[in-house]
Amino acid sequence: MSGSRTDVGRDAGHVVVIGAGIAGLAAAHELLERGARVTVLEASDRVGGKLLPGEIAGARVDFGAESMLARRPEAVALAREVGLADRLQPPATATASLWTRGALRPMPKGHVMGVPGTASALSGVLSEEGLARIERDADLPRTEIGDDVAVGEYVAARLGREVVDRLVEPLLGGVYAGDAYRISMRSAVPQLFQAALTHTSLTEAVREIQERAAAARQTGPVFMGIEGGVGRLPLAVAESVRSRGAEILTRTPVTELRREASGGWRVVTEGAGSAGTRVLHADAVVVAVPAPVAAGLLRAEAPEAAAELSGVEYASMALVTLAYRRAGVTLPEGSGFLVPPVDGRTIKASTFASQKWGWIADENPDLLVLRTSVGRYGETAILDHDDAHLVDVSRTDLREATGLSAAPLETRVTRWDDGLPQYPVGHHARVARVRAHVGKLPGLAVCGAAYDGVGIPACIASAAAAVDQIHGDLRAVRDLTANPVQSPHGGAGE
Repeated sequence: MSGSRTDVGRDAGHVVVIGAGIAGLAAAHELLERGARVTVLEASDRVGGKLLPGEIAGARVDFGAESMLARRPEAVALAREVGLADRLQPPATATASLWTRGALRPMPKGHVMGVPGTASALSGVLSEEGLARIERDADLPRTEIGDDVAVGEYVAARLGREVVDRLVEPLLGGVYAGDAYRISMRSAVPQLFQAALTHTSLTEAVREIQERAAAARQTGPVFMGIEGGVGRLPLAVAESVRSRGAEILTRTPVTELRREASGGWRVVTEGAGSAGTRVLHADAVVVAVPAPVAAGLLRAEAPEAAAELSGVEYASMALVTLAYRRAGVTLPEGSGFLVPPVDGRTIKASTFASQKWGWIADENPDLLVLRTSVGRYGETAILDHDDAHLVDVSRTDLREATGLSAAPLETRVTRWDDGLPQYPVGHHARVARVRAHVGKLPGLAVCGAAYDGVGIPACIASAAAAVDQIHGDLRAVRDLTANPVQSPHGGAGE
């Protein structure tokens, strides 16, 4: 690009990043690497978005997302760049369970997001009829999937509903708090979608994915945590970008985003207290906020993109964290368990945090910390209850699943209202349309969990692509739009 005002080069340019979740902070980090002057604007009173560190009974824990995919490079690399290399820790155990059909059962292995390569992989979880139904996959005619298909719909057609209801649903629900029969296979499980395009048999497609993974000989942990909690990551990124001259303003919602005649952008904020209204002038803007907020900001200059973003739905959920005296309290082995909705329980998962993360046990030898999650897409009635009720129903389910009957020392309910964007069939096409409309405006880009994947690496990759876009390089944006980042489940919990 030539030296226009929207050409943000390595030596000049003021970029405003709207939103200080991990995507916005990662965008700021990358912009500083390229020499831009950066201002980050955050409406809430803190940075980090869905990553929230805290304490319960003196133990450091996460009250939001608690692990990140390590087989993608983005999150681990960013953690290292901001000084957390020696704090990275894999889970202490990779063993997890399913609470289904009245018992805790070992989490099956040999599957891709719950889809097995052989019927035997789900032995012990499915009924004999369910296992027999999987065997029919090899004899069924091809199931056409077109441009996209719901994960549950396709898997049920090939392998039967029991596979979806007992395994695919709880695994996908742990990532999206969504409905497997609505979630896009192309966006949520892209490797399975691509394999299904070239195979008649779904189990054969899964076996090919597994063979490719084995041939790649990937070593090291699949997931990674951070000593003190994954919520430390955005704090460290914020500290890093501030130390390099970026300004981060919290309690500063953006109320207006308009194009200027000069080619730059006018950003109007409503500051807290005496700060009042403030107008910033930027060469470029990265919008890193949830879809409904982004829709409001883009309505004036990109109404078509705003209309698309207004259609993105979100699921709400709550995390119930409980701390117990370790003496006299025992839990089953492993990192926790998932709960299929078909079993009719209130909680959808439980993470045995003290067993999953070695640093929690090391720092708090006399405590046992665990958490449950409550709430799925379309399941809002339970979240209308007060915190005490959510604690009570969590304790009831935990007692039935594990025998845990002790009274907790302390409890904490963290509500994530509209916390998880939903990826229904056609989500990839919606994202492509949004980016096509936004791309007509130089110096403007969007990023975050609403686009290319809900996991931490996906959000960071989305941020990097947005920074490339405002520099005139659309390759990463096009690649992510075509190939979203799969967000596998960590085995149990959220």
